[in-house]
Amino acid sequence: MGIRIWHQSFTVLSDLGAYDRALQEHFRNIARPDTEVVMHGMHPGTYRTNYPGDDIKHAALQHLHSLQFIAAALRADQEGFDAYALSTLPEPALREIRSLVDIPVVGYGESAMLTACQLGHSFGVLVFIEELAELVTENAARHGLATRFAGARHVGFRFTDVLKAFADPQPLIEQFLVAAKALIADGAEVIIPGEAPLNVLLAREGVTEVDGAAIVDSLGAWVKHAEAMVDSRRAGGAGRSLRGYFSSQPERARVDEVLAFYGVSQRLSGKTL
Repeated sequence: MGIRIWHQSFTVLSDLGAYDRALQEHFRNIARPDTEVVMHGMHPGTYRTNYPGDDIKHAALQHLHSLQFIAAALRADQEGFDAYALSTLPEPALREIRSLVDIPVVGYGESAMLTACQLGHSFGVLVFIEELAELVTENAARHGLATRFAGARHVGFRFTDVLKAFADPQPLIEQFLVAAKALIADGAEVIIPGEAPLNVLLAREGVTEVDGAAIVDSLGAWVKHAEAMVDSRRAGGAGRSLRGYFSSQPERARVDEVLAFYGVSQRLSGKTL
């Protein structure tokens, strides 16, 4: 029996042809033959340009944009997807989404960090949206991994540089390796290459280690975690906890009412959920 995963990006994928195509190819290479990763991005017009970082670097705007992730997760659950994946380093509303749906939910950053802990004692993260370093540090602590976290650094280039590098990757890879070595000097034994566009570029070019430190394929990590969670559930394993403030599930009818009150269901999912 196959697996269908709803992939949710923080970018408008239709604005990013080279990245969109690279993602599709990477998922074909990583996922099992019977796993279908169905790609979704933000709605066209979400951002002023094809660069989401001008919004994502602000906590308030990121929180507002997370409504699209919530609406998409509810739709994925309703449409019978087997798992939902927040395929973005900031993981907007990850905890809240898990409390709203019954299907397994995986987060890009969380999966990368958990995988990193299996590959070495300590890990660090390189980001091209500099302001995300603070959020990544907080997320590592929220995931219970603060003692394994060696820090987050700016990688030395930006989103637009990564997009250009899909045509000529080597100069950017050299810059990445310099930044990775600085993070190793800070104590990192494993490197997480931050945001998904950089991740998929490095994976496509076969960059898997630097000076003996492993480089995590964060996209591959969440695909495999999602597959494993679906397999476990189908084999009779436990579902998620429903205990406590952060995990208790509200009545679905009330969720629909609240979404409709704020105009979220119609505007962001294309139909009433």
